[in-house]
Amino acid sequence: MSDYTIPITRPSSTGPQSTFVPSTAPQQASTYPTEWIDLPSKGYFYPEGHPLTSGKLEVKIMTAKEEDILTNANYIKNGVVLDRLLESVMINKNIKTNDFFVGDKNAVFVALRRLAYGDNYGPVKIKCPSCRAENQTYINLGELKYKEFDFNLYPLNVNQFEFELPTSKRKVVFKLLTGKEEAEIESEIKVSQKLKLPSNELTTRLRNSIISVDGNIDKQYIKKFVETELLTRDSLALRTYILFLTPNIDLNFNFVCNDCQHEEKTGVPLTAGFFWPDSAG
Repeated sequence: MSDYTIPITRPSSTGPQSTFVPSTAPQQASTYPTEWIDLPSKGYFYPEGHPLTSGKLEVKIMTAKEEDILTNANYIKNGVVLDRLLESVMINKNIKTNDFFVGDKNAVFVALRRLAYGDNYGPVKIKCPSCRAENQTYINLGELKYKEFDFNLYPLNVNQFEFELPTSKRKVVFKLLTGKEEAEIESEIKVSQKLKLPSNELTTRLRNSIISVDGNIDKQYIKKFVETELLTRDSLALRTYILFLTPNIDLNFNFVCNDCQHEEKTGVPLTAGFFWPDSAG
């Protein structure tokens, strides 16, 4: 399957608006213009019956209310500003921001920014990794694409994936992380940082991703395995495979230095400032 740009389905008065399968729960009629956003996961790995299994999300177009959310100092300080934004624009209030897989949430934020302000994002300040010169560049968000993914290789509605570690030959089963699990990981990492403990981001993320090791689902067993038995080669292979199996939007764009012409791929940061035109950086 070839990769593709972020689809935003605009309602049509002459035909069906989308292939979205609505939730059976009653929804309030929206008084705002709405759009449909296709998710990178196509809803494939959400549990059966979840509203995100449709693979689409209906959102209302951002208004001044959402701009107030984006400038709320408490939301920004507590790191919840983007979740509050998503809560505000979703039409189906039965969907929780913590339900989303991380890749789907990233794609929704990019689509919201395009709908609100257009495809042109910038100027973005980027320091050249080669000559260290500071560049100001503009990014065409319409050129960002979803990762290639062959869903036919995996069972529907099952968020579990097997992987045999190449060196130790141990068998692990892991899952894709949701927004809730990502928030819990970030919280655990911050506690360790406050206590000035050695960095544990990598092991924390793996502990929360792995469901079982050689069939053993005990969390303490998995913790011990990750921290004391997981070989570096196997760790790298596992992390690479998890990244490969994560449906997502490719946030990398091609950066060319204005001074030395150095060229490389670099990522678009998704922060509250991402939603303000002509004020990035």
